[in-house]
Amino acid sequence: MTADPTGEDNGAGGETRCGFVALIGAPNVGKSTLVNALVGSKVTIVSRKVQTTRALIRGIVVEDRSQIILVDTPGIFAPRRRLDRAMVSTAWSGAHDADLVCALLDARAGLDEEADAIFKKLDSVGHPKILVINKVDIVARDKLLALAQAANERLAFEQTFMVSALSGDGVDDLRRALAAAVPAGPFHYPEDQMSDAPMRHLAAEITREKIYRNLHQELPYQSTVETETWTERKGAVRIEQTIYVERESQRKIVLGKGGATIKAIGAEARKEISEIVGQPVHLFLFVKVRDGWGDDPERYREMGLEFPKE
Repeated sequence: MTADPTGEDNGAGGETRCGFVALIGAPNVGKSTLVNALVGSKVTIVSRKVQTTRALIRGIVVEDRSQIILVDTPGIFAPRRRLDRAMVSTAWSGAHDADLVCALLDARAGLDEEADAIFKKLDSVGHPKILVINKVDIVARDKLLALAQAANERLAFEQTFMVSALSGDGVDDLRRALAAAVPAGPFHYPEDQMSDAPMRHLAAEITREKIYRNLHQELPYQSTVETETWTERKGAVRIEQTIYVERESQRKIVLGKGGATIKAIGAEARKEISEIVGQPVHLFLFVKVRDGWGDDPERYREMGLEFPKE
């Protein structure tokens, strides 16, 4: 069995294709939901709160003889804090490093101020660009067609897709198009691998999602979760995680009255992690105050972000 200079023959006939696809868009446009829909499994956290994706979480899709490596970037917004700047910088580095870019638009929001600012910066990205209009199931068809036309007049897109990441409508067509668009070459990952995020990291992300779901507006974004230990034992996994907040008042919010909130967070996270690993999970959560963690370079490295110098 031999491989040609551009692709590898795995014995099924024809060359393979493989490439990185960056998803770029404003917060809450549905990037994480779309990644999960394309992969067919949960690989990124999904929350109603904006800016929940911090690092470049990759979902991996094998479609026919193509491997698509999805880069789910943080939502692009006007940065204020150091953490904000790191997230926005990471998003644009993901766009410039990918083989092609999917620009997501919220069908309801349309070409608003946030989308327009993103399109301006996307103009400097030299890779092929695909327009994906999401949440089309809740917008009238004539408005969708007008939005697609306006967006293509604003920026040169190779193709346009209308999808509902939540219901799955149009996702299969987009997946097939991405498979055909990535460059020829051998697969970068094993065929059965869905994400390059270690399970410890994914487990921490799941717990972080449950914090947002249970606390809504009560807890600001200055919170993070770290998986301290992951021990396999007799058909089960024992996990210890620490939830870090910046102030004692926040720690009390996470714990809740009589520990009720932390118990609810733990129960939801344990159930989901168990479904993913396929075995029972014993999850132990601890809440600690870490003053000024948002200015600690080590914390940024752990989240896969580059620490902004200023």
